[in-house]
Parts: sequence; C-alpha cells; structure tokens
Amino acid sequence: MAHPEMLKLPEVLTEIKMSRAAFYRMRARGQAPRLRKLPNGQVRVSRADLDAWWERCEQQAA
Repeated sequence: MAHPEMLKLPEVLTEIKMSRAAFYRMRARGQAPRLRKLPNGQVRVSRADLDAWWERCEQQAA
C-alpha cells in the first residue's frame, strides 16, 4: 500500500500563498486543512486533506 503524500507546512503555505500567522488564525477558527503532528514535533498536511480543503473553499466561494 502506498503512503499518502505528506506536505511540510512551508510547502503548504507556499502553495496556498498564506503566511504562517494567517494559517494558524484560520486553524483556530476550524477553517484550515487538518494538521498531523509527527512524534518528533513536526507537522504535516496530507495532499488529500489539502485538496479536499481547496474543494470546500471553491464550493463556499460559488
């Protein structure tokens, strides 16, 4: 079974063109893609979660 693509937070921020502070404000409101914390303390976002979040944003904008 293939492992899902996991993106580092800087990669996500670059893709969505958002600052870290803005991302965490959205996260506090429950409006950001889901973060997964690794045992070493780093965070990742799965490609599937990010794509689903983009889809929700597009639907809400329509």
